[in-house]
Amino acid sequence: MKAFPAILMATTMLFAPAFAEPLALEKDELTLGFIKLTDMAPLAVAYEQGYFLDEGLFVTLEAQANWKVLLDGVIDGTLDGAHMLAGQPLAATIGYGTEAHIVTPFSMDLNGNGITVSNAVWEAMRPHVPSGVDGKPQHPISAEALAPVVDAFRSEGKPFNMGMVFPVSTHNYELRYWLAAGGLNPGYYAPGDVSGQIGADVFLSVTPPPQMPATLEAGTINGYAVGEPWNQQAVIKGIGVPVVTDYEIWRNNPEKVFGLTEKFVEANPNTTLALTKALIRAAIWLDENDNANRAAAVEILSKPEYVGADADVIDNSMTGTFEYEPGDVREVPDFNVFFRYNATYPFYSDAVWYLTQMRRWGQIAEARPDSWYDEVARSVYKPEIYLKAARMLVEEGLADAADFPWDSDGYRPATPASDVIDGFGFDGRKPNAYIDSLPIGLKGGQTVVGTEIQG
Repeated sequence: MKAFPAILMATTMLFAPAFAEPLALEKDELTLGFIKLTDMAPLAVAYEQGYFLDEGLFVTLEAQANWKVLLDGVIDGTLDGAHMLAGQPLAATIGYGTEAHIVTPFSMDLNGNGITVSNAVWEAMRPHVPSGVDGKPQHPISAEALAPVVDAFRSEGKPFNMGMVFPVSTHNYELRYWLAAGGLNPGYYAPGDVSGQIGADVFLSVTPPPQMPATLEAGTINGYAVGEPWNQQAVIKGIGVPVVTDYEIWRNNPEKVFGLTEKFVEANPNTTLALTKALIRAAIWLDENDNANRAAAVEILSKPEYVGADADVIDNSMTGTFEYEPGDVREVPDFNVFFRYNATYPFYSDAVWYLTQMRRWGQIAEARPDSWYDEVARSVYKPEIYLKAARMLVEEGLADAADFPWDSDGYRPATPASDVIDGFGFDGRKPNAYIDSLPIGLKGGQTVVGTEIQG
């Protein structure tokens, strides 16, 4: 836990750039939550670099035990806002699980996740993975290589278990996407059955991110999907092998968001703008000059009050490389993206993709028209707040106008098929056509009734 002392505010203001008239803040003392993952970096950087303080905000950052505790804290007001799974504001707003209207004016990053399997599973997968001329595995590795291993478990009467961090997490949907792209069914949700394991070839369950490596080592799960540094931790500890990154599943996919209740935003519009300004500045700092500040960011994140993993573990991915097997270190300059490619802009199309995955696997039980997806996206993602904050930063000389999509209608250009591991492109304006194009998953008016797909 950290809070800014008043003396630091006075010192910082002496050396800060010239600012426009400060916002009249409705609330200047805030408590913000996060989970110990490297993609909480914008919060840590905004604190350590004094960007919150520049906006007149006295911020306390508090690590949370898990994603449910974090969401509950935002809803009940214990937390004013938080680093969130992108699916959380959407699920809460449509009433899947805990019901509350959560909004986001800021997307925190792109990419940053991986899928890791145990050493034993990797040994069984390896004969089914093509090798390059250097003898190393060719990437991306398809889940087709996992299918024979799953079949072997089934023939022995054993379930093949994998961990993900939360039912509406990016990790759940990315793991499901990868499995389905390789012909494996990750199972369905249904009203009254939130296990997500109906008809599953691979059984997915929730494990908090920092506990993933220990749970894998104990043999409770055979693999997992998680953000960093917990994939690289498996390599360092010698207990597992990351087989694919989410950058390889879907190039420059959306990841976390910064979430607040609609009630907070309506009561505190200037405070929300100030928060968004500080987070934009932090994202710029993280990516500027070709990631020149990443080494400094690693030192910040390695502090126990933030991620708390060893700096060399965090460094593996944060500085543009990723280690698969021990010694198999590859250049992945966009493994973590915090600002470039309009990473921080809250695109409606990002929200729509999450909603399509909820529908695909039965968390949205019945078919919805395309217009519904757009309406939900607009009710949760708030680019108008983001652009207002960005405009203020530009006017203050703290950001470059060329870095923001001022004329966007809120939708990214359609993702080309070549950017996705299964070769199915995504157009956020046509969610139902996208859902129907995917070989495994609910389509059209299909529903899950009991253990059967009907329709």
